[in-house]
Amino acid sequence: MLILRSFLFNVAFYANMVFWMVVLIPTFVLPRRLFIRGPQLWARTSIWLQKVIAGTHVEYRGLEKIPQGGLLVAAKHQSLWETFALLALFEAPIFILKRELMWIPFFGWYTWKAGCVPIDRKGGSRALLQMAARAKKAIEQGHQILIFPEGTRRPAGAPPDYKYGVAHLYHGLNAPCLPIALNSGLFWSRRKFIRRPGTIIVEILDLIPQGLSRTDFFNRVQEEIETASDRILEEGRRELGIDAATSQTSLSEI
Repeated sequence: MLILRSFLFNVAFYANMVFWMVVLIPTFVLPRRLFIRGPQLWARTSIWLQKVIAGTHVEYRGLEKIPQGGLLVAAKHQSLWETFALLALFEAPIFILKRELMWIPFFGWYTWKAGCVPIDRKGGSRALLQMAARAKKAIEQGHQILIFPEGTRRPAGAPPDYKYGVAHLYHGLNAPCLPIALNSGLFWSRRKFIRRPGTIIVEILDLIPQGLSRTDFFNRVQEEIETASDRILEEGRRELGIDAATSQTSLSEI
């Protein structure tokens, strides 16, 4: 049954993505603030499909901590899930993503229209400065800049691998940072077929004020995200009936 439900959801998920890519083509003529409502609707329908077909629910904690206006959002990255699900949480979200994703036909066009900020991972300090300049302008316009500090998906429970670029970005933006912890990797494993029933927990943490040094910010954002993620990972493991010692192995079998 788990394999069947996972198969049906995967088919529905990608069919839903193609559907919205086609339906939303006319919205390219709209201003960005109106255009983004389309991708947010796609995100919400995808979350609904996952609940109905795969039996995966979502619990949001701390939504009242999300402030109005521009800020930096630093989120844990365990799965494909948060790359679309977090769209629905913010009024004017903009993702920082690797520039190669913007070259993909159709998908890349949408990231361009959505105002996503590309980063050249091989571009060194110059690329970081360009990214920060674009992000700062977006924040001044009231956008929420979303970044995954580890740069790529990490398996649930894997040792953290934060990149110092998030600290440079925070320093250059001179804006507060909203950390987000989650346990999506337990239910939607990276590069795996199975989608497990249960409850994905997304926890909005306390706002980190602007003005910290790069080092202080880097240590604080990593500690707060990892501490909260470890706690809610344990909640998810109990729900799935697995323990920490075997969770990474058992979740990577399929």
